[in-house]
Amino acid sequence: MNFEHLRALTAVIDEGTFEAAADLLRLTPSAVSQRIKALEASTGQVLVRRRVPCTATDAGVVLLRMARQVQVLEAEASAALGNGVASRAQLPVAVNADSLATWFVPVLHEAAGWQDTTLDLHVEDQGYSSQLLRQGDVMGAVTSDPVPVNGCRVELLGHMRYIPVAAAGLHRQFGGAGGADWADMPVLKFNAKDNLQRQLLAAKGVEQSPPTHTVPSSEGFLAAIKAGLGWGMVPELQLGNELSEGSLVLLQEDVHEDVPLYWQSWTLDSARLHRITRTIRDAGRHRLLPAAAERRTGKGPSGSSTAGRTRRR
Repeated sequence: MNFEHLRALTAVIDEGTFEAAADLLRLTPSAVSQRIKALEASTGQVLVRRRVPCTATDAGVVLLRMARQVQVLEAEASAALGNGVASRAQLPVAVNADSLATWFVPVLHEAAGWQDTTLDLHVEDQGYSSQLLRQGDVMGAVTSDPVPVNGCRVELLGHMRYIPVAAAGLHRQFGGAGGADWADMPVLKFNAKDNLQRQLLAAKGVEQSPPTHTVPSSEGFLAAIKAGLGWGMVPELQLGNELSEGSLVLLQEDVHEDVPLYWQSWTLDSARLHRITRTIRDAGRHRLLPAAAERRTGKGPSGSSTAGRTRRR
């Protein structure tokens, strides 16, 4: 199987169009099209859905995964042979937005010193990121799915704790010392996948949803809470001194959600993949709660164990 044909396949899928892939590869769109057609002829199957953006068929996913592996191994072999300056290999990784804004930051600091690797980060809800592995879009993913994708290894990184908070002014307006008025106090959600606030409201017996604002950004979500737009479940790791200073209020002391996070990556013998695995493992060990913490103290909105639940972003 021709390496240049595989390289054309990854370019078309990553860039979304034959024209953009041609620009990346410094070829004409016709040349890229011919390489894809040759690859499809050799496999006897359609590999690319010709639409905007272009996507891989089921057969294309299989070859896309192999193509990414070949590119990484090719770059590492070239470096090991000392063939001039080591080429940079792209390392596509999926991570949820809350992690990217908190405990994952040290990984970025480490990656800044890697002269042979460029990161291609895909921000996706941890409950859905394993699908990117199945599609061949990424080589590793921070996910809440403990079941390894075929051809992948999985390890528990730790648990991320979320707590319900609101701006002090909003808390005074909707309850104050008498407790939060859960039925009327405005609430935030990250996106349609975010059900953590709904779980807490259901546990409080609130059947009809209060005014709900959508803020699809980790930093924006916290900023909206500080502005008094609504209350929400926020990672403890994302908070500074807001609670001690009184600008934010913890709505209920004994309620939190501990979300397990796993690292899934391809079982590829790659120095680059092993390195980022070690880096992510170390970052998780230093910032996330250990597994034992949830078994010892973890309670969800209803007071029950939260093992196995998923969380937004």
